[in-house]
Order: sequence, then structure tokens, then C-alpha cells
Amino acid sequence: MSTPNPNPNRIEHDLIGERELPNDVYYGVHTLRALENFPITGTAISIYPDLVRALASIKKAAALANRDLGLLSEAHCQAIGAACDELLAGRLHEQFVVDVIQGGAGTSTNMNANEVIANRALELMGHAKGEFQHLHPNEHVNLGQSTNDVYPSALKIAAWHGISDLIASMAYLRAAFEAKAEEFKDVLKMGRTQLQDAVPMTLGQEFGTYAVMLGEDEQRLREAQQLICELNMGATAIGTGITAHPDYAAKVIAHLRAITGIPLATAPNLIEATQDCGAFVQLSGVLKRVATKLSKSCHDLRLLSSGPRAGFGEINLPAVQAGSSIMPGKVNPVIPEVVNQIAYEVIGNDVTVTFAAEAGQLQLNAFEPVIAHSLFKSVKHLSAGCRTLADRCVRGISANVQRMHDTVTHSIGIVTALNPYIGYAHATEVAQAAHASGGSVYDEVLKRGLMTREQLDAVLRPETLTRPVPLDLAPKRS
Repeated sequence: MSTPNPNPNRIEHDLIGERELPNDVYYGVHTLRALENFPITGTAISIYPDLVRALASIKKAAALANRDLGLLSEAHCQAIGAACDELLAGRLHEQFVVDVIQGGAGTSTNMNANEVIANRALELMGHAKGEFQHLHPNEHVNLGQSTNDVYPSALKIAAWHGISDLIASMAYLRAAFEAKAEEFKDVLKMGRTQLQDAVPMTLGQEFGTYAVMLGEDEQRLREAQQLICELNMGATAIGTGITAHPDYAAKVIAHLRAITGIPLATAPNLIEATQDCGAFVQLSGVLKRVATKLSKSCHDLRLLSSGPRAGFGEINLPAVQAGSSIMPGKVNPVIPEVVNQIAYEVIGNDVTVTFAAEAGQLQLNAFEPVIAHSLFKSVKHLSAGCRTLADRCVRGISANVQRMHDTVTHSIGIVTALNPYIGYAHATEVAQAAHASGGSVYDEVLKRGLMTREQLDAVLRPETLTRPVPLDLAPKRS
């Protein structure tokens, strides 16, 4: 058994030469060079713990598969597995230091994982970090693998967990909208098209729509999630499986399913799967759809709460902070605003994913790091945005019932409900006259003798204004 290195630094080498590393770090020379080569965002891959755990899952599954095939000793398999279990438990994530944006198709990320796992496994075996003659990052941890199958597979596993979190966050927001839809189910208001008066509806119907839109997109995300369950593990460099055992692909995917609990499968054509980023494009498109519809809902909340005196003023958003450094008493819709900005970011991320996926050449896409960073940001920020919107805004919304009632009463739009009874031509005349005089449609109809008060009251009840009803509620005028 080797004695731990008493020196503060250790020497490692690669094909370029030797480098000195602090002895307390678990990463190695490849990671060090990546740190120097890619000082791009200042954001390390450890910001995405799901990615670190995905890499650990893959390395553990690979060790188990290679042990089963007689290619890796039991001692090496146990040490690698134990190191991976620590990563899965959240330890040593700070050792994943390479930048999220990197050249090399993810090689730096894969080597960061190989080195951290190898050095921790060495310690567990009683050796010092860097004593790779006993257990090597490439020879043992990366056995039967290439960055080109490990990295995209890790991205998909990490994305699967992120999508699950996002779906849960969307369901959380949907429940908040559904509760408001129930609370406001009898609150009558005017609906609007093109920002002009349309026909009456209930505030509950309006809020229920936001819930339905979220529910639809939850289903679209589940569909996209299924597409990323197909991995290219066993493909190695370009999909031909060179250096891997013929039975490795089947065994590693079986172990990965057991470790992750995800219904993973081996792609039917590993050459295609290694170069094709279509599943990431599909997922990004669904995230853009979620963002677009969520942003639309937030625009509505800001518009409906505009005022409080000079705007729509139909609902009140909870006051969460002072709105101005110069205007006393001003409160702004800051929660919907931040969600709008998340949506804009997600839409921009989708453009990045699209260009990066399109730029793949021949048997590999070298731009998966920026695809990963874009997708993970979108998923993470959308999830946080949904929960923030639910907790800091939607749950605290109140309705200005009288204001909405007055708007309906004085709206020209309710004339549409009278079409079946007085005809389109008469309805148009009533609308024009009421608008010109500033009076109400109700009074104008009575003045013209087109309907009786009893007939009008029957037609203009809230329950008949906001849903399909039989046309014989009041006799149609001949």
C-alpha cells in the first residue's frame, strides 16, 4: 500500500507534457488544461448537479458491465463504484471545474469525471492521488467508452431529471391557477379580442385557460422526455463500437436502467445516434413552447392588473416590493416581469440549440456543450419561474368584482348576445347608438322596443352570457 503524498503538489503528465497540480484536488492534468483553455463563462459544470450525477451513473454502469464481461477486476469495479456512489450522494461536485462552454465535444467534461473518479477510487484503495499505475482514468474508468457516447448520454440522463422537475413545477403552477379559477368562477367580466371589447366571460374561465395551457405543455414535455431515453452507450468513437466488447452495450444499458430508474434503451443505430442531436432540438422546441405560452399568461396578468386607477384594474397582484425610487406608493408587477424575461431567454436558447445542432459535421456534433448549457438553463429557469409565479403572485391575486361588473354593464360588447333575438342589423344600430350617446346597450334596446325588460334580463344573466344556451330563453323578435 502506498503512503499518501506528503508534498503540497503532485506531477501528472499527458501527451503535451508534465504539469504540477495541488495535491488536494481530485481532478488531473486534462482538467487543468481545460481550465486554462476555456476561461469563457466562469461557470463550472458543477452548477448542474444532475449532470455530475449522470456522469457518475454512467461510469458506475460501465464498470459493472466491464466487470461482468471479465474486462475489469472486482477490486477496480468496487473502487470505481464506491467513488461514483459518493458523487451520486452529492460529494466532490466542487471538483467538476471545467467551463460549461468548452471545445472538444465534451471531452474536457468526460476527462474531468474520469480523473475525479480515478483519484477518489485510488484513495479508497489506499493509494495516493495520481498513482495511476494502480487505477487509471482512461484505462479503467473510461474502459469501453468514448466522450462521444458518454457525454451525450449524460446530457440525456441529466435532462430527463430536469424535465421531471420542470413538469412538477408546472403542475404546481397549474394547481394555483386552477384554485383561482374555482375562486373566480362566478365573477363576470368582459372578454376582449385585439384589446377591444368582445363578449362576457367569467374571470374563472380566464384563469382556467392558463391552467389548461400548462397541462397541455406538461404532456408535450412528457413526450419529449421519452425521446431522450434512447442512448448511444456502446457507440464509442463514431458508433461502430470499436474497443468495446460486443455485449457491452446491452450490459451497460441494463446497469444504467437499474442505477437511474429511467427507462433507458440502446439506440437501434449507434452511428446515427452519435451524430444526431434531433432529440435535443425537439426538447428545446417544447421548452420554447412552454416559455411562449407562459409569457403570454404573464402579459395578461400584467395587463389585467394595470392601473390601479388608469388601467384595466380588474385584478390585484400581491404587492411584493416597492416599485419606484421616485414615485411613492408605486407597485409594479415584478413577478410576471421576471417570468417574461425567463421566456425570452428560453427562446434565445432555442435558437442556440438549433444552430449548434445544425452545425454537426459527419459522424459527430462538436457543439453539444453549448446545447447542454442552453437546455439546462432553460429547464432550470423555467422550473424556478413557475414556482415563483405560483407562490409570489398567482396565489395572492384578488379580483375587483365591482369594476368588472360595471365594465360589463356599460360595454357595447354585450350586444353580441342579442344577435339571435334582434338580428345583426338591429344589434349594429344599437351598438353604434349606445357608443355615440355613452349610454348602455340595455337602455338602447328598451328605448327602441326591440325586447322587453324581462326578455333582456333573461338573456343577459351571467349564466347565459358565458356559455352556450338554448335560443328560446327569450322569444326571437320577428
